[in-house]
Amino acid sequence: MDLAAIRANVAELRRRVAPAEVMVVVKADGYGHGMVEAARAARDAGAAWLGVAVLEEALALRSAGDTGPLLSWLTVPGEDFRPAVAADIDVTAYTVPEVEAVTEAAELVGRVARLQLKVDTGLGRGGATGSEWPDVVAAAAKAQDAGSVEVTGIWSHFACADEPDHPANDRQEQAFRAALDVAEQAGLHARLRHLANSAAALTRPSSHFELVRCGLAAYGLSPVPQLRTSADLGLRPAMTARSSVAIAKRVPAGSGVSYGHTYVTDRETTLAVVPVGYGEGLLRSASSVAPVQVAGTKRRVSGRVCMDQIVVDVGDDEVSAGDDVVLFGPGSTGEPTAEDWAQACGTISYEIVTRLGGRFVRSYVDAGARGDAR
Repeated sequence: MDLAAIRANVAELRRRVAPAEVMVVVKADGYGHGMVEAARAARDAGAAWLGVAVLEEALALRSAGDTGPLLSWLTVPGEDFRPAVAADIDVTAYTVPEVEAVTEAAELVGRVARLQLKVDTGLGRGGATGSEWPDVVAAAAKAQDAGSVEVTGIWSHFACADEPDHPANDRQEQAFRAALDVAEQAGLHARLRHLANSAAALTRPSSHFELVRCGLAAYGLSPVPQLRTSADLGLRPAMTARSSVAIAKRVPAGSGVSYGHTYVTDRETTLAVVPVGYGEGLLRSASSVAPVQVAGTKRRVSGRVCMDQIVVDVGDDEVSAGDDVVLFGPGSTGEPTAEDWAQACGTISYEIVTRLGGRFVRSYVDAGARGDAR
C-alpha cells in the first residue's frame, strides 16, 4: 500500500472541493488498505473527518490514537452507545428510538453526545423517510435543548452519483434541501450538511455543502470509470496486489488446465502456477478473463480460479519459479489495474480491493513508487 498515494489523493480531493471539508471513509478496513494506516495518511493530508460504518471501527480508531472528528453511521437496536459517547465519536440516528438511545447513553455517561441525523432522500437504505423526518428532527431538537446532545450534522447519501446525468441525483438533492428546511424550522442549525460521496464530490459541485465524504477516490480509484480514469482525475491507486510464481512447467498441446478443463492449451506451452485464489479474495469470475502481469508481461488467468491458486499460460517466454506476479496496481508500469479486474469480472473496483485477505499480507511504502499487498 502506498501511503504517499493516499496522502496525494486526499490533498487533490481537498483542492477540488474547497471550501468544503473532506471526510475520508475508512470503513471495511480502509477499503482493504488497512483502516488505521489509511486513516493516519488521510489525517496527515488534512482530512478534517474520518467516516466508518460501525461503532467497533470507530472505537478501534480511537484506540489507535485518532482524536479528530469521526462519524459512525450503522447500528442495530440494542446497540450500546455509551463507549462512543465517551470517546467523543459522532453517531448517527435514523429514527426516534435511536435519538432516545443516544440521549440515554449521554445521560449515563455524563457527557453531551455528538449526534448527526440521516435522512433517506432516495437510496432506500438507512435514514429517516420523508414522513418520519419531522419526528426525528423534533426528538433531536428536544434532546439538544435539554443539553443531552449536540446535533453536529445532517446528511444523506446518493444512489446514482456515479451516473452524473441520472435524474435521481437532482431529485435527491432537492429532497435533501427540503429536509434541511424542516430541520431549520425546528430550530436545528447543524454546522455540517453533507450529501456528496466520491462521485458527487468530483462531478456535482452543487452537492458539496460544508463536507464531502470520499471513500474510493481517497484510495486512488475512479468513482466514475466510464467517464474518467484515475489519472484523468489526478488520482493514484494506492494498492498493488502481488505474488510470485510457485512453479513453472512445460506441458503439451491439448493439456487441460485447472478444474473442469475450461482452458485447454492449443500448443506446447509453459504454465505458471501462482499461489493465490478465492481464499485470498480473488473473484471466481476472474477465471479465464482477468489480466495479470507475470515477469513483466501482461497475460490472463488461464482456467478457473481455485481456492488458493491460479494458473497462467505464459507461452514460450522464460518464466521461472520465484518470478514476480502483479495482479493489479496503479498501472504506471503496464500492470493491470483494479478497474481492469472489475471490468473483466463484471463488477466494480470497490469489490476488487475490499475482498483481498487470506494469505495476502499488507506491507506499506511511503515513497509513492508502489504499494504492496503481499
